[in-house]
Amino acid sequence: MGAAPETIPVREAHRFDEVALARYLAEHMADFKGPLAVRQFQGGQSNPTFHLATPRREYVLRKKPPGKLLPSAHAVDREYRAIAALAPKNVPVAKPFLLCEDASVIGTAFYVMDYVRGRVFRDVLLPGLGPDERRAIYDAMNAAMAQLHQVDWQAAGLASFGKPGNYYQRQIARWTQQYEAAKTEQIDAMDALARWLPANIPADDATTVVHGDFRLENMIFHASEPKVLAIIDWELSTLGHPLADLAYNCMPYLATAPGRGPLEDIDPALGIPSQADYVAAYCRRTDRPGIPDWNFYVAFSLFRSAGIVQGVYKRGLDGNASNATATQFGEVARQQSEYAWRLVQRG
Repeated sequence: MGAAPETIPVREAHRFDEVALARYLAEHMADFKGPLAVRQFQGGQSNPTFHLATPRREYVLRKKPPGKLLPSAHAVDREYRAIAALAPKNVPVAKPFLLCEDASVIGTAFYVMDYVRGRVFRDVLLPGLGPDERRAIYDAMNAAMAQLHQVDWQAAGLASFGKPGNYYQRQIARWTQQYEAAKTEQIDAMDALARWLPANIPADDATTVVHGDFRLENMIFHASEPKVLAIIDWELSTLGHPLADLAYNCMPYLATAPGRGPLEDIDPALGIPSQADYVAAYCRRTDRPGIPDWNFYVAFSLFRSAGIVQGVYKRGLDGNASNATATQFGEVARQQSEYAWRLVQRG
C-alpha cells in the first residue's frame, strides 16, 4: 500500500508514540490489527491530521495540537460527536470509529475515522475540469450543504450540541474574544466590525446544524462523479444559523486569492455558477423565499474568518501550528476585515 496523497513524514513538532497508539487501537477498535504506519497530511491549519495504514485498512486520525491552546479551540470531541450523529442521517461524512479523550495515550485527545479515497479540490476554479463538470461539482456542494441544514438535529441526538437561537450574538462575542486573545497588531476594521455586527443582527433566528468551515476544500468527491463522499473538518460545527454556512461558502465570490480575483468576476463560460444562481439553488433546496440582509451574513463570515486566521498566524509565531505555512497568514486578517468593513459601509 503506497503513501496516501498529500501526506508527509510526521513533523517533528507533532510526533507521538506510535507504538502506544497501535496498542490502544488494538484494544479498543474491532478488527484493528497492525503493524501501523503513520504519515501526516500536509493540509489543515488547526488540528493535526494523520493517515494510519495497516495491511488491511486505512484510517484517519485527528488530534489536538501540542502546546498551550486558546479556550474552546481544537475541539476534536465535538468533531467526533458531529460525524457520529450525522452518519446515520445520510449526511456524507467519514465513518467514525473511536474517540479517545485520555491525553496519556499520545499526548492529546484524538479520534479515528475511516479514510475516504476520492478527489479534493483545493482551487475553487477547478482547473482541469470542463464547464459541465464544474457546474456539477458546485451543485453537488450546494446540495450537500442543504442536506446538512435539513437534518432534524433533535432527532439526531444533537439537542445539547449548542444553544438554539441567538447564534450571531454568541458567535460575534466568541470570535471577538478569540481575535483579542491572538491579536498581534492593531486592525481598526476588526474593532469597527466588532461594534457594528452585534447592533445589526437580522431578525431571522433559524437553527440548524452548521459545519462552520463549509468550503470546497473540506469535501472529498467521488473519483469520477460529481458526488460528495465526505464533508470533513467538523471542528467548528455547532447548532447555529444556516446562512452562516452559506455566506462563508460564498466568500470566494467576493474575496480575492493569490492568482485570481473574485469568482463573481470570472467568465460564465467556465461553468461556475454566479453567486446569485448559487444562492438561489440553496434557497430552492431549503424552501427559503430569499435572503434579506445578505451583506450582514457575508460581513460576519469575513469577520469570523479573520479571527480564525489570526489564531493560525499567532500559533505559527508561537511555533505550534499544524501547518508549516501558518506564518504567511499575517496580512489575511487585515485584508478580510477591511473588505468586510467596506462592504458594510457601502450598504
